[in-house]
Amino acid sequence: MYVDVILPLPIPRNFTYSLPDDHIRGIQIGCRIVVPFGRRKFYTAIVYRVHDCALTEYEVKEIATILDTSPILLPKQFKFWQWLADYYLCTQGDIFKAALPSGLKLESETVIVYNQDFEAEELLSVNEQEVLGLLRKETEHDITKLQRESGIKNILPLVKSLLDKEAIYIKEELRRAYKPKMETRVRLTAEAGSEERLKSLFDDLSRAPKQLILLMKYVELSGYMGRGALKEVSKKNLLQQASASPAIFNGLVEKRIFETYYWEVGRLDKQRHQTVSLNSLNEFQKKAYDAIHAVFAEKQVCLLHGVTSAGKTEIYIHLIEETIRQGKQVLYLLPEIALTTQITERLRRVFGSRLGVYHSKFPDAERVEIWQKQLTDNDYDIILGVRSSVFLPF
Repeated sequence: MYVDVILPLPIPRNFTYSLPDDHIRGIQIGCRIVVPFGRRKFYTAIVYRVHDCALTEYEVKEIATILDTSPILLPKQFKFWQWLADYYLCTQGDIFKAALPSGLKLESETVIVYNQDFEAEELLSVNEQEVLGLLRKETEHDITKLQRESGIKNILPLVKSLLDKEAIYIKEELRRAYKPKMETRVRLTAEAGSEERLKSLFDDLSRAPKQLILLMKYVELSGYMGRGALKEVSKKNLLQQASASPAIFNGLVEKRIFETYYWEVGRLDKQRHQTVSLNSLNEFQKKAYDAIHAVFAEKQVCLLHGVTSAGKTEIYIHLIEETIRQGKQVLYLLPEIALTTQITERLRRVFGSRLGVYHSKFPDAERVEIWQKQLTDNDYDIILGVRSSVFLPF
């Protein structure tokens, strides 16, 4: 089996790679895979097509790995990308590089490695000695770090010179920009989990009052004595509630009473917002609202012109409410990031947690999580953002 992929490069064509037998079942159109390109580089590519047609014009390489179990790009996005590439006379690789947050684009990074077997046959320059001295202390550096620590402005000719002398060699390492946000959580070990054992622990810890207080606080927070399912308890919250130190907690871990595990918590706002009902439109707003509907009956685009504070946003809010009531989504585009705060507050009052905000001032990890959320059944109904938000899954 073979896959045609879109690479994040300005190349006006797709490239074909072969699939190892153990990867055939896991591949889907729209998934990210890591592929070799050129002599050493690795890139994240998007699977565009899966087929069994072998190529003869060049040697087909195998993919390196599959990054996703489900697509991160939907069929509508592929059509949109193709339209953008045709309209703006660019490649889908250009669209790929602009559309996806950096955290979804795994790319190899050139790493310089010191050759432990190197013996100088000629006198090295001062700068060459400086670079090798840094590499002896820490055998692997990327070029940016090496340039920063050495203070040498144009380090590439120097790197080439050391490569020619075989003092160093280079390798490519895959760099993962996005890491899920994890939280340390606490639970009782299997040994301490029974009610009888827990009672005996209360007696055993009578000589360690601080550990006893911490254990009792866990029992309270987790609802252990109740009939329902146990509540999740974070280590941070447990220590704060019990006013305990990490050393006290570690003591209970060493006694095999507590154990920790990690849980992905995400970075998105999970707070429930209180909402208010829509304001009634005044006579002029109602007239404009009806006129927009009349235009939409014939065309897909309508221009609403009004001076500042004329009440345009209230009309938009009514149109948004009607649209999401029909089971559709809304993209509210703004010309600049500075305007998002005041508009967010107004929309949040009406739509609460159904509103998501997306722009380049957000940390990249947060933009990755918004992208991933839009691929789920629990996606935002409304996205408020600037130009980059047009690329989000819908």
